[in-house]
Amino acid sequence: MQLDQINPYVSKVMPSAMRKFDHDISADKKIIKLTLGEPNFNVPEHIKQAAIEAINHNESHYPYYWGYQPLREAASNYYQEKFGYDYPAEQILVTVGATEAVASTIKALFKPGDAVIIPTPAYPLYNALTTLNELHTILVDTSDDGFVLTPEKVQQAVSAHPDWDVKGLILTDPNNPTGIAYTEDQLKALVPVLKEQGIWVISDEIYGELTYGQKHYTISKWLPDQTIIVNGLSKSHAMTGYRLGLVFGPAGFMDEIAKVHQYTVTAAASIVQYAAIEALTNGQDDSKPMLQAYQKRRDFVAKEMAEAGCDVVHPGGAFYVFAKIPTALHMNSWDFVNTLAKDYHIGLMPGDPFGDNHYVRISYAASDEALSAAMKAVKQLVVDHSTPTAE
Repeated sequence: MQLDQINPYVSKVMPSAMRKFDHDISADKKIIKLTLGEPNFNVPEHIKQAAIEAINHNESHYPYYWGYQPLREAASNYYQEKFGYDYPAEQILVTVGATEAVASTIKALFKPGDAVIIPTPAYPLYNALTTLNELHTILVDTSDDGFVLTPEKVQQAVSAHPDWDVKGLILTDPNNPTGIAYTEDQLKALVPVLKEQGIWVISDEIYGELTYGQKHYTISKWLPDQTIIVNGLSKSHAMTGYRLGLVFGPAGFMDEIAKVHQYTVTAAASIVQYAAIEALTNGQDDSKPMLQAYQKRRDFVAKEMAEAGCDVVHPGGAFYVFAKIPTALHMNSWDFVNTLAKDYHIGLMPGDPFGDNHYVRISYAASDEALSAAMKAVKQLVVDHSTPTAE
């Protein structure tokens, strides 16, 4: 057998450039990494104790593939209070992280040959999953609209591909990597064209609890019959390693997503589900101290990057600053992050995997000391490598 005989759509997808870069620079013992979206907070103590108690009570058997009923009921109540989600437990699926939630949803909703719109910059997972599922991907550059998808851009994407059946849109709100959080008016503006075109929205709201000075809205409020919400506890409760995701959507369609989930992973881990019940029952305020720290760090990083000569996208949510590399450096994003890592021992994420090679992403889910050292190094790199402007 030859390697070129395997599924060609798998061959088209490269391993994550982000993960590889993070792994490669980790060999440097001096490196300070602001690369991955990893909260530097620990899981709240009461959630850890719930997991320990589940282990001690031998809660180690196969869960129902949809997820434990008390967890789904807790999720229904929690997100109704937080964001106004209108989903009973029977329309909520528990998954192995938000990544599996997105993967199972894409597999269930779309058939090979369908087209899906992805506004860029975007988390690279989405493009990889559409490729693996033999879908056409329409990448829509939002940089000239303040990194916000507009109804005009949706209509243009559909009109530019008359031979494709445009069936989906993957919307990340707040966005990774830009931190842009959509306003109520911006989301409502998208609804008419999405209804007219019959486009499903996969709304990735994993950063929904991390917004600064503005409320998080969900497009499902105005488009409930065409929206699948993906959420989870990785960012809000610092539970990245627990791998607990949630899917919310219309009855009937959720049954189909649950089938894909069942035959892919069987179920989310039992112990993790008990921890999640505790998080959603008694952890309504767990994200507040994290949010306060993140806002302070956001303001610091945005200010420092601006002082370094970078155009900064002002983040309304998540924990990233997306900054444009000064033109005087004559560097693309890979040049910048490789130089910064090699010569200054600081790790940032290149913008290229997200779809814009002129930017870098800084995760400020890190200590104040790490952020201070990183900003000092960035400023020094700019000084050391800028080309003087000819007079």
